[in-house]
Amino acid sequence: MNFEAAIFDLDGTLLNSMDMWEHIDISFLKKRNLPVLGNYVTEICARSFEEAAQYTIDLFGLSEDTENIVKEWNDMAVYEYAHNVRLLPHALDYLLRLKATGIKLAVATGLPEKLYIPCLKNNDVLEVFDALCSTDEVLRGKEYSDVFELAAYKVGVQPKHCIVFDDVLPAIKSAKRAGMLACGVYDKYSEHHRIEIESLADCYLFDWRYAPLPDRGNRYVGNVGLI
Repeated sequence: MNFEAAIFDLDGTLLNSMDMWEHIDISFLKKRNLPVLGNYVTEICARSFEEAAQYTIDLFGLSEDTENIVKEWNDMAVYEYAHNVRLLPHALDYLLRLKATGIKLAVATGLPEKLYIPCLKNNDVLEVFDALCSTDEVLRGKEYSDVFELAAYKVGVQPKHCIVFDDVLPAIKSAKRAGMLACGVYDKYSEHHRIEIESLADCYLFDWRYAPLPDRGNRYVGNVGLI
C-alpha cells in the first residue's frame, strides 16, 4: 500500500477503551431508570459528544440539555482515561515502525482534548503524533470526513496519500468519500457492521502486528486479504 500519512481513531482502534465506555453509558442510563438498549453504544460511538448527547435526548425523550449530559460523561471518563485506559496490544510497535519510515501520524478522534491528551501522555505516545484532531474542532462528526480532512491538512499530506484506521462504519465510509485509503479495525461493538466495513475498506485488521506498511507489498492483514 502506498501512503504518506496515517490517521488513527482512538476509542476501539488504538485504545482498549470501549468496555469502559459501555460501563459509563450503562451507569448513565441506570441512574435515570432507562433501559439499556442493545445497540445504544454502537450508535453513539461514531458521534461527537454533542451529537451523542443529542441522540440520547431524542432517543429517550429526555428534558436535559446536551451541555449537562456531556459534562456528566466527561466527569465520569476523565479519571479512567488519565489512569486506566491502555493501548491495544502491539499498537505502539506499529506506530513506532511507521514513524521510523517517515510516515506522518495523526489522531482523528471523537474524544475531547481533556480526555485524549492525558490518555496519550499516560501511554507515552503523545509525542509520537505529528497532529492531534478532534471532532470538537469541526462542525460534524465522523459521519462526514471533516475531521479526517483536518488531520490531513495539519500533517501537510493530500487526502489521497492518507490512510485512516477506524473501527466504525460511518468513519470508514467518510474516509473513502474523502479519497483516502481506509483500514477497518475489528472491535466487538462494530461486529454487526463487520461485513460491510470489510467490503468498503482497503484492508481489515484484527491484530496490530499485521497492519500494513507503506510500499512493502503487504498482501494480508490479520485474517482478511487487502482489497
